[in-house]
Amino acid sequence: MVANAIGWENARLRHAAIASESKPVDRKPAGQDGCAKGRTLSSDAASSEDVIVAPSVRDLEELERQLTDWMHRQMADADQLRLTNFAYPFGAGRSHETILFDAAWKEGGEDRGQGFVVRIKPSAHTYYPDDLFDEQIRVMQVLNRQGRVKVARIFWHEPDAAVLGQPFFVMEKKQGRVAVSTPPYVRSGWVTELTPDQRAKMWDSGIRQLATIPGTPLDSIDFLADRAGRTLRGLEQEWDMYERFLKWVSADRRWPFLEDAMQDLRRRWPKNQPAGLVWGDARIGNMMFDENFEVSAVVDWEQPSLGGALHDLAWWNSIGRMNESPRFGHPVREGIPGREETIALWREVSGISTDDIEWYEEFTGLKIALLSIRTAEFRGQPAPDDDRFRFLIKPLDS
Repeated sequence: MVANAIGWENARLRHAAIASESKPVDRKPAGQDGCAKGRTLSSDAASSEDVIVAPSVRDLEELERQLTDWMHRQMADADQLRLTNFAYPFGAGRSHETILFDAAWKEGGEDRGQGFVVRIKPSAHTYYPDDLFDEQIRVMQVLNRQGRVKVARIFWHEPDAAVLGQPFFVMEKKQGRVAVSTPPYVRSGWVTELTPDQRAKMWDSGIRQLATIPGTPLDSIDFLADRAGRTLRGLEQEWDMYERFLKWVSADRRWPFLEDAMQDLRRRWPKNQPAGLVWGDARIGNMMFDENFEVSAVVDWEQPSLGGALHDLAWWNSIGRMNESPRFGHPVREGIPGREETIALWREVSGISTDDIEWYEEFTGLKIALLSIRTAEFRGQPAPDDDRFRFLIKPLDS
């Protein structure tokens, strides 16, 4: 969920001092969600602390030893292999344990180097009912080969849990900055320091990249049709996933408001159901941006589907409203486009009709409501109430 994937590189552009650190200053869990806090390593941080939001943290010195042994077996031609600069990203990576590191070696007498990211399958604190760890790898590999969506290259996939305790994969570390959610990017950090024109360019690049995703050839990702013992495509697949999600979180108690909301959405089933790949967590915080404010990577592919083109646009709008709107207590930042401007640009770039987008945004509110139940459980917080659900699903009526 949550900004996890393919290489947050915060080095020169965000956390300049991280290259000299082998591990966070303090890796003790801060709460039931397993988060940890570390002193800031950045001169441009707006607060005295940055937050590691990984679902769990581990001994990075031990990880260095484990991965060094493992990578020796993957890189038969590498001599004098050395792994350094292990670190968790700050403010992103809530659903999967994601760790940055660098490698240096000699090959054929020449010095070689590469930045890497290891992404480890969660063993607990899972936000979703569906385990799509292998599917996210395959989707990323397809997108990287096709080159239209900027996704990092995966070097290796290790299915054997004996190495690190869970399966994992290793990918390239991409360069860029991330608009993190913790703390919110409109409140502090580098996004607040941009000019309105720079923010406008950043969001324009993000929306254009978002609009390329549904153009992914469906025959290249049809393996996503099989899930939970069923073969589904289009809106029915996305609906089935969240119908099962509601049953999953209802094991110990019912959620009548959400049951009624699902029934209401089903009665108003949209006519416009354009096909397309669903990214799953489409938001500005799951993109990386280069020094020219252009997208350098699209990250966090843990819940892809064949659900249809409009889900990601609806998610982008809904998450953007929560992270950027004054209705949520956020300051106005010039240059960030509003909902109508976002929809118009996405429609222009994708060539796809946005009719019925309001229905998809309500469905997104339901998805976020279900996720909020899981999040509250992990944090040891009270369960969200009907007023919260109503505000998420029908914000204009609240």
